[in-house]
Amino acid sequence: MGRSDIPQKSGNAHLVVGAEFGRWFDEAQAKATSEGVPLEELYWFLLELTDLDRLSLRLRAFQTAPTVPLKLPFPELVHRWEQRLHQRIPVQYLVGRVHWRNFSLLVSPAVLIPRPETELIVDLAVAAIQQVNSGPGLDDVHHWADLGTGSGAIALGLAAEFAQVVIHAVDRSSEALEVARANAALLHLHNRVHFYQGVWFEPLQPFKGRLAGMVSNPPYIPSPAISELEPEVAHHEPHLALNGGPDGLNCLRELVESAPDYLRPDGFWIVEVMAGQADWVAQRLHQRGYHQIQIHRDLAGIDRFVSAHCPSS
Repeated sequence: MGRSDIPQKSGNAHLVVGAEFGRWFDEAQAKATSEGVPLEELYWFLLELTDLDRLSLRLRAFQTAPTVPLKLPFPELVHRWEQRLHQRIPVQYLVGRVHWRNFSLLVSPAVLIPRPETELIVDLAVAAIQQVNSGPGLDDVHHWADLGTGSGAIALGLAAEFAQVVIHAVDRSSEALEVARANAALLHLHNRVHFYQGVWFEPLQPFKGRLAGMVSNPPYIPSPAISELEPEVAHHEPHLALNGGPDGLNCLRELVESAPDYLRPDGFWIVEVMAGQADWVAQRLHQRGYHQIQIHRDLAGIDRFVSAHCPSS
């Protein structure tokens, strides 16, 4: 699959004999076990690329079926699963989709795969929007920025929650923006999320001092540590979205320093960080004059997000 490919679900135009599919299924399970790939990934792979449901897979109902409908030719399905096993390509890229919050989002190797823990950043931002919009004189505050939008997941999550909020989503990668725009169109949110190619706040000059809030899941992995990540990440996810510089803090520094020029006084600021970075970010925010600084844990109990309000003057 090319880096700019956005796989689409198509009609079930391909068939394979049920018995042949059953023999492959047995082999695929055995190989997955031997390669340390969770069997749940094989099930999800097949749920996305065939017409089978979970119960049919578990009961092996396909074995007595004359044919099994597929969404791609059988040899291509077999090839993609081999890529999962031997090239360690993430299954989300192989099926071209990921389930995140209540969405089914398109993904390609041009974007990071949205993680479940990142869903919490939307909830935290939603709580901030509710608080801001209930404040005196702030009912007209509707512009937010999602910086480093990737697949558009966070921007679309915010737009889906608040009909009056306009999200300005920025990414430096044109290929990532292609995916994000496709997701916005599929979710019918393309009129509420505006996309810009550029670096951080740079494309948002017209909104200087006007943004009510900013969210970002920036690159935060230290450069030397990328090669030590699991191969699915290190070899296949875009390093542009991973590499945070020698100490992993380059982008976080930039966001701390530049946000006050673009956010309204007291505007909301929140980022995702890796384990061990939250205290440093909180200290930097304090030094820069931010207030109401908070560190938020993810569902695994890891300090995953830092939020604050911009200096009021």
